[in-house]
Amino acid sequence: MNRYPIWVYVTVAVALLLGVIYTLPNFYGELPAVQVSSAKATIKVDSKLMERVEAALKAGNLSAGGVTLDATSVRARLATTDEQLKARDTIERALNPDPADPTYVVALNLLPATPAWLQSMHAKPMYLGLDLRGGVHFLLQVDMKGALTKRLDSMSADLRSLLRDKGVRHGGVAREGNSVLVKFRDAETRDKGRNAITDSTADLQLSERQDGADFTLVGTLSPQSQNRIQEFAVKQNITTLHNRINELGVAEPVIQQQGSDRIVVQLPGVQDTAKAKDILGRTATLEIRMVDDTAGALEGALQGQVPFGTELYTERGGQPLLVKKQVVLTGDRLTDAQPGFASDTNEPAVHLTLDSAGSRIFKDVTRDNVNKRMAILLIEKGKGEVVTAPVIRTEIAGGRVQISGRMTTTEAYDIALLLRAGSLAAPMEIVEERTIGPSLGAENIEKGFKSTLWGFAAIAAFMVAYYLIFGLVSVLALASNLMLLIALLSLLQATLTLPGIAAIALALGMAIDSNVLINERVREELRNGASPQAAISAGYERAWATIVDSNITTLIAGLALLIFGSGAVRGFAVVHCLGILTSMFSAVVISRALVNLLYGRQRKLDKISIGQVWKPQGNQG
Repeated sequence: MNRYPIWVYVTVAVALLLGVIYTLPNFYGELPAVQVSSAKATIKVDSKLMERVEAALKAGNLSAGGVTLDATSVRARLATTDEQLKARDTIERALNPDPADPTYVVALNLLPATPAWLQSMHAKPMYLGLDLRGGVHFLLQVDMKGALTKRLDSMSADLRSLLRDKGVRHGGVAREGNSVLVKFRDAETRDKGRNAITDSTADLQLSERQDGADFTLVGTLSPQSQNRIQEFAVKQNITTLHNRINELGVAEPVIQQQGSDRIVVQLPGVQDTAKAKDILGRTATLEIRMVDDTAGALEGALQGQVPFGTELYTERGGQPLLVKKQVVLTGDRLTDAQPGFASDTNEPAVHLTLDSAGSRIFKDVTRDNVNKRMAILLIEKGKGEVVTAPVIRTEIAGGRVQISGRMTTTEAYDIALLLRAGSLAAPMEIVEERTIGPSLGAENIEKGFKSTLWGFAAIAAFMVAYYLIFGLVSVLALASNLMLLIALLSLLQATLTLPGIAAIALALGMAIDSNVLINERVREELRNGASPQAAISAGYERAWATIVDSNITTLIAGLALLIFGSGAVRGFAVVHCLGILTSMFSAVVISRALVNLLYGRQRKLDKISIGQVWKPQGNQG
């Protein structure tokens, strides 16, 4: 007889139950929402902000379906798009009284309408791609010339410090076009300068030129250095864009390089195109400046008499701070920032690592300013925010800097993350912009759903007509395969696109192919004179090797697409590979479990319903 051990039936039942649970969230749709996130590095999103959002909605007579807080934003669900727009304006007025200098980003968004009991089990719907959900598509052009110019300006400052440290007198270092010019008074000094520069950097190609009485070294970036700088500029900008897009709360954004100097950004579900453009176009730079502790200077600044060469800021704790305009060091010199603890006091701290040029500059500055304060500022949109302002206790050499004092472990982590994020390595401009409306996305979903539904219906009709009860079992296994595939995609929080829907339709065809192999093998055993029970057993066991071989070869092709593909091809490959795995489970394990329940317990089984079994002429009796 054909029977499974009880644990196999339990496994199948549990798999189907989990499949139902994790498939359900995809049928609840989405609700319009308003999302609030911080627009400034020094402003944190916390429970107080959530209370302010709730108060603003209550004051505007708007009832939210739920206000939630996560790590980076506060989100409020609304019933209709009209209420969503009203809520956005109401929250904007309450949180950003000065529109020219907003403290928070208030953006329109869409959130899943999944019930709380499903969310408590971490059951969430699949992410939908731009073509299904709607959203915005940007193509950004990276200014490679600007990246090279920025690097040359930085190298000019490095060369000044280097020649000063080596004791080589020069007549000035300046950038001229795509070259750095270093002037000397005589040829001997120029040779010393050449040797010093050659020993410290391999990025510059040096040539000699004489301008009147000046002996000049002309440094140009080598082709290898230019390529490396341009590649770094694109990668750094992609990293920075990821950090910024987190403020919009976009699920599964697509940010990838296109060609040598372009970046594609796709933001599914974002309705506020202007807000997205504003965040993508932000420029942020890190600066280290000295604090002006001159007696009476701060008091005078608070009364409106700001001393020449200084600016008035506010620390995180709310205390006023007078900072000098002269920039000591920029974030370009920062190579790493990690949270940790101070070595002497064991209090939370941030450990910074500077490059070689930054190490030299920082050593000189800290040596000359012991027991004075320096301020670390983040400059965005021309406005500065003080991240921290520690006291210099001793000269700091070696490029390892420790920032501590008046911060919690969480704040140390946030500051380190902020400093690592840095700024754009090169300017960018939007050269292409497309908006895909939610209605077009809904139309694509409907077409994809109908194509899958009609394909499933056609397969089901054929299988039932041709294989009768075994065909019905195959259809049930096929339905379970589709459910398990969607549940797995939801559980993994994968992104579904139109190519993904095509992969689901393909997975259905491949899954039913396995059942056809099994059914035909059972028929063949019956033709050869085997009893129904023996035919069922032999059919499944002998078809298994063929099913494994065919699915493994297809899986290898899918993995190749997954590894070497990108964009839509990669999305297709993910669904394709998962569909192969679920189809093998459903076509063999689930279908045989159903067949065993139908026929396995019958000791005397005379026949099975598997359609017409065509026997050779000599075997008919």
